[in-house]
Amino acid sequence: MIRLTGRFRSALIIGLQGIRARKMRTFLSMISLFLGVLAVVTVQAGAEAARTLNLANVELQTGKDGTRMMYVPPIGSAVDVAMTTIKDQPGVAASFQIQAIIGEPKVRPINPGAAPFDRLNEYSRETAYEMHCDESDGCRPVPIDKGAVAPPGAAIEVALIAVVNDIRQFRPFRPVAGNWLEFSDKPSYSPRIVINKAAAVGFGRYRIPAEMRLDGATANPTPRIIGIIDDGQDQPTAYARIDEINNWLPQQTASDTTAVVAAGGPEGGRPMAMNNGPGLQVMLAPTAGETESLLTRKLIAAGVPREALDVHVNDARKRIEQMLTIMRWIFLGMAMLVLLIGVAGILNVGLATVGERVEEFALRRAVGTPRILLAGIVLAETLLTGLLTAGAAIGVAAAGVNLGIRILGDRVPQLHDMGFPWQAGVAGVIAGLIAGLLGGSIPAIRAARIPIATVMRA
Repeated sequence: MIRLTGRFRSALIIGLQGIRARKMRTFLSMISLFLGVLAVVTVQAGAEAARTLNLANVELQTGKDGTRMMYVPPIGSAVDVAMTTIKDQPGVAASFQIQAIIGEPKVRPINPGAAPFDRLNEYSRETAYEMHCDESDGCRPVPIDKGAVAPPGAAIEVALIAVVNDIRQFRPFRPVAGNWLEFSDKPSYSPRIVINKAAAVGFGRYRIPAEMRLDGATANPTPRIIGIIDDGQDQPTAYARIDEINNWLPQQTASDTTAVVAAGGPEGGRPMAMNNGPGLQVMLAPTAGETESLLTRKLIAAGVPREALDVHVNDARKRIEQMLTIMRWIFLGMAMLVLLIGVAGILNVGLATVGERVEEFALRRAVGTPRILLAGIVLAETLLTGLLTAGAAIGVAAAGVNLGIRILGDRVPQLHDMGFPWQAGVAGVIAGLIAGLLGGSIPAIRAARIPIATVMRA
């Protein structure tokens, strides 16, 4: 072990001396390799940045991976049964989304259809919009053609999400200001709402009266904004307790119908009443199996067809990571092609150097230098060249990343906490070592095979 360590030290020292003696040739080798290593580092850093940007809000918007999602259709008393069953149960939450306008009554909101405030110019001022919601594609602004359009006024339209239990166990919202909803006390007749950052822009820009209009409400309640959160959405959104919203909505029964659907199954085509209200999106943790079974049995007993209770597992993060992994390997393959150009440059310079040092290596063999040490000297030079090039490429890439964060940090808040990814640095070091090893292997073998008799040419 001591002998091997001594040989390694000797090869390293002689390799450094060779680099110092041929500075220009080493510099030319580094130039040919620099772009290849920089391409690898840039691809790795870009992949980590893309992963950060794409995954930063995926849990906020769609929920954590592994969450079981069940949609409860507004059939009969199914929604009321579901809310009663899951209330205060651990590992489960639910929500539905309705249209809400906060501000002056009988006026057109500033952002028709709950449009983001930074994109108001995309919507015509002469055209009226309303929010259209369904369980398949959420809510979106839809232009309406009415003879008499309400005049514009001091009002803001939001997508109001009414929740049962704390939805943050599945969608970990980032707190910005104030507090989140409290579920332990009794519901208030003045609904407490938490708005997202997109809605906070509007309330900070305009003076809006505290009056809220809900579709089908018996009267306009007075809401209280108690907090601001970051939910990853660019649409103005508000969150409230379902029981506080239901205080102002008429109670629907099975006789309040707008559609009749056929419920298949053993009872055979029994007509079921579908209410006007929205359906309920239930989120269950993988550990809430008993609650899911109980909820399913109660909903079936309430008349909901079993096939209507669609349950699927959320895997949005997994799908995004798979897509990003594929893209990363594609671009890494392209970067490796650029790296091969640098390897060819090191190989060319290495062969030329060995050709010039034939007498030196033959003389070393004559005085007893092992072949393995001669090969190690050449490999040490190329590996050190690869490491120096990797260090330069990593430094340039790190400076570029920091500059990009400074320029784009205000536009993309997710970049604030992102620094130069260590994975990119490791990839650069590995790329430099691989390039040095590949580019120096053939010259090292050639140096080790130089016969002792070659020294006689000197």
